[in-house]
Amino acid sequence: MIVIDGAAVVTLDRDRRELTTGHVVADGNRIVAVGAGPAPAYDGARVIDGRGCLVTPGFVNTHQHLYQWVTRGLAADANLFGWLTTLYPIWAGIDEESVHVAAKGALARLARTGCTTAADHHYIFPRHGGDVLEAEISAAAEVGLRFHPARGSMDLSEKDGGLPPDSVVEDRDEILLATEAAIDRWHDPAPDSMLRMVVAPCSPFSVTGELMREAAELARRKGVRLHTHLAETTDEGDWCNERFGCTPSEYAAELGWTGPDVWFAHGIHFDDAEIKRLGDSATGIAHCPSSNARLGAGIARVADLRAAGCPVGLGVDGAASNESGSLIEELRNALLFARARGGPQALDVRTALELATLEGARILGRSDEIGSLEPGKLADLAVWRLDTLAHAGITDPVAALVLGSPPPLELLLVNGRPVVEHDTVVTIDEPTVATQVNTLHHNLLTRAT
Repeated sequence: MIVIDGAAVVTLDRDRRELTTGHVVADGNRIVAVGAGPAPAYDGARVIDGRGCLVTPGFVNTHQHLYQWVTRGLAADANLFGWLTTLYPIWAGIDEESVHVAAKGALARLARTGCTTAADHHYIFPRHGGDVLEAEISAAAEVGLRFHPARGSMDLSEKDGGLPPDSVVEDRDEILLATEAAIDRWHDPAPDSMLRMVVAPCSPFSVTGELMREAAELARRKGVRLHTHLAETTDEGDWCNERFGCTPSEYAAELGWTGPDVWFAHGIHFDDAEIKRLGDSATGIAHCPSSNARLGAGIARVADLRAAGCPVGLGVDGAASNESGSLIEELRNALLFARARGGPQALDVRTALELATLEGARILGRSDEIGSLEPGKLADLAVWRLDTLAHAGITDPVAALVLGSPPPLELLLVNGRPVVEHDTVVTIDEPTVATQVNTLHHNLLTRAT
């Protein structure tokens, strides 16, 4: 049993209770008590002194490409299509070793920045790369994060009018068989699951319509969720209009890609009518503000999407287009970019926190299990230290968390297990992983030249 005592607590429960001084108690992998004032005494419990700290639900990352952690800092000034063209030949050289190391590095960084549940979209499967999906799944187990790997795919290569080179695409039947096999092997639908699979063809410009349609049918037959990139750039819109005579969202809808079991990464370039249709169907959006800014793609209409009924979560996106890989920074950037676009009322600090917690949980179909601090929910939580110089004197602890610099993370629990303590990941050796990342980064670049 772990007792966090004397901290400020933001529950995000139905009543949105906020406790100036309170306690949270976890027994095993469940929260058993959340209340104001001192915690009751529990025999044999580990007691965490929460004075000067803020307790929040653990953050949910709704879009990532973990393998990119070993290919950061390239094509730093390119747009999306130019960036992809530069990196595809390098990514063609990834294998299970590089993916395992990259995933450990990226997931450890996510943990250090408050993430307890991570969704990863992996869509490159080199023929001689080994089992790269298993590599990232085992990495998530080592780091200790709740994991939603999305078995991605590409079957539309350059020779067929797509963007990726032939070396990184797969045959459609091969993709569907491998995806179903991955679901059968890995997907755990249990209420306290640490691992749930997602079906995730990459994007309209790298996947055929036949694969998109059949992937949706497969996911619904197997009872798992659907994810892809959509409406990230104006180039993508031009490409879809030239090839299909419609917008990316219209194309996706024709193929069965809307509904509460679907979420799109980015979702920047939607008009009013498209946003209404997406909201009516409760289709989700993974908002990736830092990556979108890095690539100059634009700013998603978060306030409009939410007002229409779309759940909107946060994602750090691939580390090759967001070298920081920090989920806490996405809260601040989501808020600032929304206000830059729509004025000071476009997004408030508490809504930014909801995007990272409750809304992310809803997108992944887990709002009954994670996303708020309530008895009976899973013990996924973060304890942020707000009594250092960087945050001293900020009246509102939520404003301190969202608007201030990223604070030290005193404790991160995932499924009741400590993953971060005193701002250090305790489940892996970070310096060793950093050395491995450097080595594999240079090896990949050498092989690609």
